[in-house]
Amino acid sequence: MDGTDPPPVQQETGTIMSDKARRLFEALDLDQDGMLTREEVIVALRTKGPSLAASGVVPFWGVQDAEASSALFDTADQNGDRVVTLEEFAAVVDRRFGWS
Repeated sequence: MDGTDPPPVQQETGTIMSDKARRLFEALDLDQDGMLTREEVIVALRTKGPSLAASGVVPFWGVQDAEASSALFDTADQNGDRVVTLEEFAAVVDRRFGWS
């Protein structure tokens, strides 16, 4: 951490995740149901990606690329149920971006 990031947060499940992962998940969860669908990830990154990258919520990594967004979803959907929970998402993005 660079000293400006809050420490990782431990969820009730025992999973430790960064605040950045939680904020990004919330930004992508367009219907605010606590789960991400492939379509939500693609649409949210296409529409919100540049502003999220500019504000530092997400690194700039093909945020408008549907293929990259879909690949992120596939990696995060660890149990293959076609939805991504906050815990699944955080495990992937924290590792990928070195946030925790």
